[in-house]
Amino acid sequence: MSQPTERNRLDGEASPYLQQHADNPVNWQPWGDEAFERAQEHDVPVFVSIGYSSCHWCHVMAEESFEDESVAALLNEEFVSIKVDREERPDVDSTFMTVCQLVTGGGGWPLSAWCTPEGRPFYVGTYFPPEPRRNQPGFRDLCERIADSWSDPEQREEMRRRADQWAESARDELESVPTPDAAGPDGEDAAGPAGDDLLDTAAAAALRGYDEEHGGFGSGGAKFPMPGRIDLLMRAYAGRGRDALLSAATGTLDGMARGGMYDQIGGGFHRYAVDREWTVPHFEKMLYDNAELPMAYLDGYRLAGDPAYARVASESLAFLDRELRHEGGGFFSTLDARSRPPAGRGGDDGEGDVEGAFYVWTPEEVDAVLDEPAASLAKERYGIRAGGNFERGTTVPTIAASVEELAADRDLSPEAVREILTEARTELFDAREERPRPARDEKVLASWNGRAISAFARAGSALGEAYAEIAREALDFCRERLYDADRETGALARRWLDGDVRGPGYLDDYAFLARGALDTYAATGDPEPLGFALDLADALVDEFHDADDGTIYFTRDLDGEARDGSGDAGGETADAGPLIARPQEFTDRSTPSSLGVAAETLALLDGFRTDGEFREIAERVVRTHADRIRGSPLEHASLVRAADLVETGGIQVTVAADAVPDDWRETLGERYLPGALIAPRPATDADLDEWLDRLGMAEAPPIWAGRDAVDGEPTAYVCEGFTCSPPRTDLDAALSWLETRESSE
Repeated sequence: MSQPTERNRLDGEASPYLQQHADNPVNWQPWGDEAFERAQEHDVPVFVSIGYSSCHWCHVMAEESFEDESVAALLNEEFVSIKVDREERPDVDSTFMTVCQLVTGGGGWPLSAWCTPEGRPFYVGTYFPPEPRRNQPGFRDLCERIADSWSDPEQREEMRRRADQWAESARDELESVPTPDAAGPDGEDAAGPAGDDLLDTAAAAALRGYDEEHGGFGSGGAKFPMPGRIDLLMRAYAGRGRDALLSAATGTLDGMARGGMYDQIGGGFHRYAVDREWTVPHFEKMLYDNAELPMAYLDGYRLAGDPAYARVASESLAFLDRELRHEGGGFFSTLDARSRPPAGRGGDDGEGDVEGAFYVWTPEEVDAVLDEPAASLAKERYGIRAGGNFERGTTVPTIAASVEELAADRDLSPEAVREILTEARTELFDAREERPRPARDEKVLASWNGRAISAFARAGSALGEAYAEIAREALDFCRERLYDADRETGALARRWLDGDVRGPGYLDDYAFLARGALDTYAATGDPEPLGFALDLADALVDEFHDADDGTIYFTRDLDGEARDGSGDAGGETADAGPLIARPQEFTDRSTPSSLGVAAETLALLDGFRTDGEFREIAERVVRTHADRIRGSPLEHASLVRAADLVETGGIQVTVAADAVPDDWRETLGERYLPGALIAPRPATDADLDEWLDRLGMAEAPPIWAGRDAVDGEPTAYVCEGFTCSPPRTDLDAALSWLETRESSE
């Protein structure tokens, strides 16, 4: 039998992850119809491997198996092998990950799946070692067994039956909406809205899982940053004043900031910690973590008043600006976990890339950079000692000793110690910059950039105007390179990479970027980003909302053939490939639920519409999924926020002024107003008319209408729960109205 694929075709792909495998002896194919047609033509199963460029275990499996000539020969002879960058094809990743979680109870990357030639998986897992290990089959043995089973007609039939069952289960999970007989009048969910106690219920669940000793959630194994849970705790505390809620939020912020998951020398967060104490991370740095976490730390600063939280947020955003920002303004995706060790630690003897090599230290390396007493202080401060806490005697820096402890031990003032450590950190950072650097994945993803734009925009009022300017530049980058305004409804592409654009965008691209544009308008007072947010929201509704089902899907509409795995994805792209389901993204994972962010963003933007359509869609979404949200609110943090906004109406602050006064910006930046919509407008109705013309609005929307400046002075209108304060030319007086309402409830 001739091989079903003649060569590795990844050399024609722009994705850095796919390029990493372009030299493998495996005849990798990109995901698309052609690969599956080859499998059907040769009557062989398909092996699908899903990962991303900075994934540590993806690198390991590649080195152990995909670079092995004998393994490659087996894959090339018996399978069509497909490589997928999960960041470019989140729809493919979502469907296969759902199958993996349903079947095995877990998931992760690399995600490995063996499928029928039609694209339905019949065996799934994550990382497989080259030889059997700890109840895991060896990869080569597993491939041989699957190939043998496929050649046996009876076993093949069983594999096909299993694939059909798994595909049906995935569709049930991903496409789930209430059945028509569960709906009430006018299609409303008979169960009603999610309920106004949902936020408290979710926060109580987060509190039950809180690790009181080290912070975070869960008391064993790896610790993941969960900014959505921190947000729920802070919102519930603001509403109820229960100290335990705030303690859990700040305890988690403190634990992450003290540990090795936070880059103590250069700022910014690694992906997650492998231990309960937050000490040793997986070292990749992702754009989305360093967007989500600064927003959580800024809210912690606003609520608890601890300036250390503002510092962590500022340093993390500085990392993004320094190391993941394109010169044109957009943000790249990731830094790899691995790099070549520095000279003196193996980097001068041809050793390959090692995880964490750029970030870890030995005592001797510190001594080579710093003089005394700075060297001793830095080693004690960051826990850098002989033997280390990581591999090969190296140390991941953590906050091992407080400034006060160090000062007391040396009979120095805390101020003197702090000054020495500040200078020492700068010198260590400069020395680290000379080391071989981790590789950078330079994809600019619309969705992840949307979250980074929100982070910089929200930091603008709290940390300084320069942050809002960075948000605006990144938004302009995405609009100019990823958005085609000439299309009737506008078309947003998924990613840009050195001029190469791949699309079209998914729900998270539209929802996250629309929210980033809205936040940029709030931070800058410029209506142009608001207009872009409204355009994206209109396109989101046109492309992803299903009025009959009362939900918003992650992908555009798929025809029946595509959902059965026998056609393309509704014509989305020429190489869409078969998809077994049209997914919805319900839960918050490493990024927020796109469904939740879409519903919340539509509800916020409804204030700028006069027809009420956006709010109606948001209400219907949370009604449709009310039972799911109530059943597991902690897993649906973004949908909980959307449901709470729909139920309560949220907080709106309209500011009528030629320019928002600096002290007002500072007040709004330092005041904890969870989920509040800040809506600047011109001082006079005449100037507002110019805005309306620019935005193509026939009349002033509710959030601006009748809210001009009083006596030419900057004026604030504060609303909560569909009730508004009188106009105030004193912002503090306007915001005190909120406190009066809270105390009366």
